[in-house]
Amino acid sequence: MIINSARFVVSNPTVGKCPADTRHEYAFIGRSNVGKSSLINMLAGNRSLAKTSSTPGKTMLINHFLVNDSWYIVDLPGYGFAQRGKSQREQLEKMIRGYILNRAQMTNLFVLIDSRHKPMKIDLKFFNWLGENGVPFAIVFTKLDKLGTQAGKRNVEEYCRILLETWEELPPVFLTSSETGRGRDEILDYIEQLNSLPVGSDTGE
Repeated sequence: MIINSARFVVSNPTVGKCPADTRHEYAFIGRSNVGKSSLINMLAGNRSLAKTSSTPGKTMLINHFLVNDSWYIVDLPGYGFAQRGKSQREQLEKMIRGYILNRAQMTNLFVLIDSRHKPMKIDLKFFNWLGENGVPFAIVFTKLDKLGTQAGKRNVEEYCRILLETWEELPPVFLTSSETGRGRDEILDYIEQLNSLPVGSDTGE
């Protein structure tokens, strides 16, 4: 897929205020500081599209970006940012769950994982919640450039092995680097395949 245009459209605090549109939406989520904004900018071919920050947990709203005037990238708040207060964490969780469960236009959720780290309970719990609710999702390992080729391969294989202890099969898995552009074509090709389906259909993942 060739990206000809990508632009910010709107930020919203609840799913009910998201665009009244029937285009496919592809949401991106992960723990704070996983490199979500950098990955979105890499996919869109625009380094200034999603705001990056050295301070984790800056995304507080549901952000819509229109790509090629035909589908949306949706930037969701990160989860598991401990420095937020309890009420703020609960508010963000409600926002995230509301979007994921109630937004019919969300065709796939890309869950980002830092390839340098071992599985964390919060990630495994989130995966299980997605499975229990039948949410179509893919796993995106980020920051592969920070590891050597063999170390990166070992980390990803070990992560997937642990997931397979409780999952019969894995969702699609993508290996990426926002620095080198690794994984960009694979993710965009996957999105292009899903764009051929009717909005709101079951992808079967």
